[in-house]
Amino acid sequence: MNPKILITKSVADYALIDSGAGEKLERFGVFTLARPDPQALWTKSAPIEVWQKAQGVFAHEMAKNEGIKEAKSKDEKSKGGRQEKSAWKLKVNVPDKWQIILGGLKFWIKPSAFKHVGVFPEQVGNWDWLRNVIMDHKKNVGAGSEKISVLNLFGYTGGATLAAAQAGADVCHVDGSKSAISWAKDNADISGLSDKKIRWILDDAIVFVKREIKRGKKYDGIIMDPPAFGRGPNGEVWKIEESLLQLVELCKQIMAPKPLFFLINGYAAGYSAIALENILKNLTADWGGSIEVGELTIEEEKTGRLLPAGIFGRWHN
Repeated sequence: MNPKILITKSVADYALIDSGAGEKLERFGVFTLARPDPQALWTKSAPIEVWQKAQGVFAHEMAKNEGIKEAKSKDEKSKGGRQEKSAWKLKVNVPDKWQIILGGLKFWIKPSAFKHVGVFPEQVGNWDWLRNVIMDHKKNVGAGSEKISVLNLFGYTGGATLAAAQAGADVCHVDGSKSAISWAKDNADISGLSDKKIRWILDDAIVFVKREIKRGKKYDGIIMDPPAFGRGPNGEVWKIEESLLQLVELCKQIMAPKPLFFLINGYAAGYSAIALENILKNLTADWGGSIEVGELTIEEEKTGRLLPAGIFGRWHN
């Protein structure tokens, strides 16, 4: 199978301005933010003056500049008796949060801990795919058919959840972070989707799926976006190399008799899309359908250079 490359291009409210030297410079709405990106191993193409105009910079260094607001991350380390912080340095004109439109959805952008801002632009292609799969199925089965039930594990701020709900699916959104779920709910509100059938669940992914198995719950489609490492709300430990296969096998038990789709995203360094292909082949051996795997990328607006941003694997019946 030839890996596919999904490309997110610049739009009115988002652009990858430049990347290189372990950083990326992006525009979210009217504000430009610079933050680390370990995939950007090449030389920057934009002049240093362009980078210096960024209204927000995430840097692991001593926070000291006047006229700068700091959004501290959770990991603060003591060095030489002083506090060393991973922090956003935001110019005074940057609000705590602001809205953008991306992939047909509205999101609150908030520079927050661990360099995140509340949206992963590289996922736009997957949101389009989800909408198309769900809407095509609804057309094929006709009006009055049963609802399509979707489970989104590690749902974060809700991009995939909102795309599926927008297409007419009933969605169960699961995340181990209370603040992420609150953020996702706010995104649903501003996207005009607060009236959709979305269940917001604060739980560990494996614990929740085990409960769904006992309850006999079935889903037509499952989305998962697992981190390399994480913790559930009750301290449950997630390690992708130890937990992913277990979760996938559990998910197989809650798939509908004739499932519609299965989507896995990966951000752990060192993993290949081929690994996701092998997982999906085992999972869907009895279901037929087709598998696509590949890379998630973002295109620089002027150079056309692609920034690798993760891998994906998706099966569709």
